Amino acid sequence: PFIGEEEKKLVLDCLNTGWISSEGPYVKQFEQQIASEFSRKYAIAVSSGTAAIDISIEALDFPVGSQIIVPSFTIISCITQILRKGLIPIFIDSDPLTWNMDTNLIEEKITKNTVAIMAVHIYGLPVNMDKIIEISNKHDLVIIEDSAEMIGQTYKGKKCGSFGLISTLSFYPNKHITTGEGGMVLTDSELLYDKCRELRNLCFTKERRFLHHKLGWNYRMTNIQAALGIGQLKRLEQTIKKKRWIGHTYNKYLLNQPLLTLPYGSTSYADNIYWVYGILINTSVRNIKNVVNHLKIKGIDTRPFFFPLHLQ
Repeated sequence: PFIGEEEKKLVLDCLNTGWISSEGPYVKQFEQQIASEFSRKYAIAVSSGTAAIDISIEALDFPVGSQIIVPSFTIISCITQILRKGLIPIFIDSDPLTWNMDTNLIEEKITKNTVAIMAVHIYGLPVNMDKIIEISNKHDLVIIEDSAEMIGQTYKGKKCGSFGLISTLSFYPNKHITTGEGGMVLTDSELLYDKCRELRNLCFTKERRFLHHKLGWNYRMTNIQAALGIGQLKRLEQTIKKKRWIGHTYNKYLLNQPLLTLPYGSTSYADNIYWVYGILINTSVRNIKNVVNHLKIKGIDTRPFFFPLHLQ
C-alpha cells in the first residue's frame, strides 16, 4: 500500500487526541465520504470486508433453506455467513474471459427457494450487471453486491458498489483504499442501515446500554483506521491510474508469450482496473511451483487464484 503524508497526519491526530477507538469522529466522517463517493444514502464502517458480508447476510434475514446464487470463483468470505445462517449457496461457473460468474448460467439454477444473487466483481472487470438486474427484476431477487476488489471501478460509468440493495467493500492492504483491516456496508435502505449499525455493535438496545435484543458482533472500525481511510480516499484516482499503468506495463512485456493467457483488457461496459494482474499458464507447464519459486528469487511475488468454492 502507498501511505502518504496525509494519512500519517490524520493517524497522528488520533494518537495525539487519544481518540483511537471506534468512538472517534473520523469513523462517521469516513462513512459520510464513502457514501458520497458511491452515491449511496448510508455507509456503515466495519472491521473487515468479511464482516461487511456477514452483517449484510444477517440483516437481510432470509428464511432457513433459502438459496443464494453465488460465483464459485471467489473468496470464501462470500459464503461463510450464508452457511452459518442455514442458507444454501448455489454456485455459478466462470466466464472464461472476465473470470466473473457467467450470467448466462444463472436462470437455470433459480428455484422457488432462490432469494438473492450475490454479484461479486472479480480481479479487474465487473460482472455483467445488466444481466443480473434483468434476472433479479424478473424473479424478484435481492442483489447483494461485493465490490471489495473493484473500488474505483465503474460499470457503464456508474460506480461498482452502487448497484446492490446492499453492497460491501474491503479495505485490506491490497485494496485500492486501505485501512489496514476494515470494510464498509453500503445501502439506500434506512431499515437495512439501522439493522447493520446494530449488528456491528453487539445489538445494544437503544433504550439501555448493555441490554441486547439479539446476537450481533463487535465488528466496529477504529478511529485510527477511519483516519487512514480518509487519507486514502483522497488519492483514489491516483491509485487507479497507477494500477492501470502497472497492468498495461505487464501487457506490453508479456503480450507474445505463447504459454501465457493475459487478463482480458476491456468489455463493452468497463476497462480493466487491474486490481491484481492474473495470468493463466498453459497446462503443458507441469510444475507451477517452480515458476512461483523462480519469480520469488527474482523479487516478484505471486499467489494462486481463488480455489473454487464448490470444491472446498
